[in-house]
Amino acid sequence: MSTPALHTAELLELAAARWDDRAFLVDESTTLSFSETHEHVRALGRELLNRGISKGSRVAIWAPNCWEWVVGALAIHYIGATLVTLNTRYRGHEAAQILNLSGAHTLITISEFLGISFPAMLEAEDCGALENIIVIHGEGVDGFDSLIDAGRAALQQPGQSGEVALNAARNAVSAKDISDILFTSGTTGTPKGVITRHDQNVRAFLSFTEILGLTEDDRYLIINPFFHSFGYKAGWLSCLLTGAQAHPMAVFDTDRVLTTVRDRRITCMPGPPTLFHALIHHPSLDPEALKSLTKVTTGAAVIPTKLVISMWEVLGIDTVITAYGLSESCGLVTMCRRGDDASTIAHTSGRAIPDVEVAIMDADGRLLAAGETGEIVVRGFNVMQGYLDQAEATQQTIDSDGWLHTGDIGALDEDGNLGITDRLKDMYISGGFNCYPAEIEQLLARHPAISQAAVVGMPDERMGEVGAAFLVPSGASPPDEDTLKAWCRSEMANYKIPRLIRWIDSLPLNAAGKVLKTTLRETL
Repeated sequence: MSTPALHTAELLELAAARWDDRAFLVDESTTLSFSETHEHVRALGRELLNRGISKGSRVAIWAPNCWEWVVGALAIHYIGATLVTLNTRYRGHEAAQILNLSGAHTLITISEFLGISFPAMLEAEDCGALENIIVIHGEGVDGFDSLIDAGRAALQQPGQSGEVALNAARNAVSAKDISDILFTSGTTGTPKGVITRHDQNVRAFLSFTEILGLTEDDRYLIINPFFHSFGYKAGWLSCLLTGAQAHPMAVFDTDRVLTTVRDRRITCMPGPPTLFHALIHHPSLDPEALKSLTKVTTGAAVIPTKLVISMWEVLGIDTVITAYGLSESCGLVTMCRRGDDASTIAHTSGRAIPDVEVAIMDADGRLLAAGETGEIVVRGFNVMQGYLDQAEATQQTIDSDGWLHTGDIGALDEDGNLGITDRLKDMYISGGFNCYPAEIEQLLARHPAISQAAVVGMPDERMGEVGAAFLVPSGASPPDEDTLKAWCRSEMANYKIPRLIRWIDSLPLNAAGKVLKTTLRETL
């Protein structure tokens, strides 16, 4: 598997041939070997074709981490369709917006998660081109398991039209085909679909696995959500590349993480700094029970040097690597390397992965020297194909020289290590989740008591950053904080809910009428 010119269907076939009955997906009550995963994928792929999905069709997945998510994604890829991921924290109107923007033909979702019916949230929503909903743990012909059973039965009759069509679809898949569209919001608050190809993702995460040292002997606990590149590409895709076992976890719970690492002898566990902070400070921590854990990657937030040292000394982890990436770069740009010191790991995101350029650019488009601060720009094979149906936004993000403008501010040291100091955009990161103030402000503005809203990030020891909302009331008696937060929980993903709410008479504005968020931050 040394060549990057592969797509996931080919990776799956190679993995099934090489590792056969070795465990690949180890879920709560289900373990699938590489060969069983291959069989499930072919069976589901046959049924997807039977439902009108073809090469280039867009199929969305809206579900927590589970074996079905991986089989669903691989089946989508196996027949040449394009994967669209949906955040499990979304409410119905947020999910419907992505379904509309993507033009998704089919949705694979779950019957219920955390006490919420996902299909029910879409019943009153306009979902655009959506024709089919396949339900994990669902009943009848639309149930995920039922489709696999039906596809398996059909494929047990060699030479029939279903098998012929499946093989034809599989053979038409190319490494240059679009593999996925991951949606990211921006300063406008309108989600943008980031388009990447199979070969880009495979090549990037071959580098990831080599730098991390992931092998077929690893047991990889994946807590980061599959809808994000961290859980999907740095997670189960990396396991497929290396033969490692993938252990999906649907919900982060410190006690459960500790138990799972101990009982399953987990060796690798990426996660945001908040995860490791919670483990280190857990009252029942027994470092001896975590001795199997030797490799972790982290990032997506400010990391204190003392946390890195504690990960080494308290948790006993040999390899701690920080990384930097964004959806527009297949999720990966830089990584620290094994052997880097605690300061480098904590204060930088390491050096560019092979065959990728990272530079710092000023406002005039001039590349800056080491130590100078400016916008982080990226150039190389990992740069997205563009934003879905947004040519102007694509041109604004990828310049004529091929540099991807990240919107992040940073500097490179003499060794090429990237330090991130700020963001051009207002985005902040809470517990590993990207939070876009413009999007949250638009959601808050739906409340009848709010006439204006401004959201900024503020430091938080556990989450890295949390939201602070400054609200101008539309009437004399705005709701109290508890009432407003209860409303927020029904209207937006919980990581978007502001931690701090302040009612003010008016928002500070500059001469052009733009909200002075620097002024607001100074009041925190």
